[in-house]
Amino acid sequence: MGVDSSKAGTITAKASWLPLTVVVLTQVQASFAVNALTVSMAGITTDLDTPATSVGTAITAGTFAMAAFILLGAKIGARFGTRGVFQIAVAIHAAAMAAVALSMSPAMLFIAQASSGAVIALIAPALTVFIATNYHGDRQAKAIGLLAAAIPLAGILALVVAGWFAETIGWRWSFALMVVLGAINLLLSFRIKKVPAQPNLSIDWTGAVLAAAAIILLSFGFSGLNAWGVWDATAQAPFDILGVSPAPILIILGLVLGQVFFVSIAKRQREGRPRIFDLRVLATSTEFAITACMSIMLFVGTAANFLIPLYMQVVQGLSGIQTSFSIIPYTISIFLASTFVAYLYKVAPPRVIGAIGFVVVAGALTLIAFTIRGEWGQFFIVLGLILLGLGQGSIVALVFNTLLSSAPKQLAGDVGAWRGLVHNLSGSVGIAVASAFAVGVLASTLATAADEHPEISPALISQVNINEADFLTNAQLEDRLAQTDATEAEVAAALEINEDARLQALKVSLLGLAGLALLAIVPATRMPGRIAGELPEKLEPDDDDDIDDDMPLNPEAAEEEEAKR
Repeated sequence: MGVDSSKAGTITAKASWLPLTVVVLTQVQASFAVNALTVSMAGITTDLDTPATSVGTAITAGTFAMAAFILLGAKIGARFGTRGVFQIAVAIHAAAMAAVALSMSPAMLFIAQASSGAVIALIAPALTVFIATNYHGDRQAKAIGLLAAAIPLAGILALVVAGWFAETIGWRWSFALMVVLGAINLLLSFRIKKVPAQPNLSIDWTGAVLAAAAIILLSFGFSGLNAWGVWDATAQAPFDILGVSPAPILIILGLVLGQVFFVSIAKRQREGRPRIFDLRVLATSTEFAITACMSIMLFVGTAANFLIPLYMQVVQGLSGIQTSFSIIPYTISIFLASTFVAYLYKVAPPRVIGAIGFVVVAGALTLIAFTIRGEWGQFFIVLGLILLGLGQGSIVALVFNTLLSSAPKQLAGDVGAWRGLVHNLSGSVGIAVASAFAVGVLASTLATAADEHPEISPALISQVNINEADFLTNAQLEDRLAQTDATEAEVAAALEINEDARLQALKVSLLGLAGLALLAIVPATRMPGRIAGELPEKLEPDDDDDIDDDMPLNPEAAEEEEAKR
């Protein structure tokens, strides 16, 4: 009988990786679309007869929808049953991918991508729940690392598969492939054990609306910084108030509404009423420090992921597929680091791993900034990208695992939702701010250089309007100058200035990101000294929970005790 029991244990251990397979494949399904849209931009713009900005709008629509409803998604899954809600969401997401593949207009593409983002808000929290209910101890930590690694894995697949499809059989087949993957995930999910529903869990709809409205305002505000103007409204701005761009106005309104949201849920928490997000996830400065590290890394990572392809395509003139293959070493590094960082948890505490990770990220960005020139295959640039990926992947997996360990275990669902919100919002803000900052440096550099070149006449400077400068290839700039009265000497000088200014703007932007990564060492040192405990199987406490009984009455004393460990 003992032998039979041992065999049963072995079989269970082997079979237990099935839920993780579903988790990883579903994360790939959810993350693939954004990368595929980027790689497929040329084919989409041709087929749908739409500018590239429409593709960017579609990507943004999905990100906004996911971030806006992620907190609500965690509660809906817990209330009605995580597995059932997950299965419905996966099916809808597959249908949305089919709609993308069949899109005949930009509007259809926009609606399909927004729908996919909204249902990802239901999928993302469920993945954390599946890990918590199926894995324990070291396997749980490794499973969380693999969940984090699935995002760069999706990026690798999108770069290779979508890039190849776009160049051969057509971009639509990339999204048809996601329909097939969705069907596979749906079928496999029936073999995952059910997580009991919590019918007594009340949903704070007021908080859900406040959170969604605040996130949407912030997202649109930050995304409009470059096109609409950081302060003065540009011609592209949909409206202005006394000449002020709508971007900062929307950001301010979003911040105010965000404050109203936190005040509202704090009041409901004091009164013991249902709330859309539990503030006990952020009970001490330790949790705030972990969130700060997560935000900064995602900000820096997504900003770098925007600037590096910009360098390749605009400065080097690489095509989309060439760019895709060029950044594969960076993406693979993120995947490997996210997968294997769990093995370091017993060697060094999170605060040490985090601090070293940010030093590596800062060093990598500095190395890239000082070595980028006109060609790509330089050893130091490739080395810098690999180091950047290793540091980024390690930190992203570490901070999620650490926050899950630091917060009350019964609130793991809220932690998963918080991670999704921070991930999407920080990423959107990172791209928007990096774009606005780089363009600002570009415009300033162009203006200074133009004044130092007497061969460029003031009339040409006024015609070009440097204040609305953007990253242009030499061919694009020549087309612009062909519409002016520029002489051959002026065109030659303008091309030289443009080349130097583009490179200088990218270098300054990368160095700025490196400086921000170094600043993140401060909150990294406030992270816990260890990763302890594991997640319970019930991740959303009912309204009459007993979490407060397990929490320290004096958070400051608890922090001091944690710091000694």
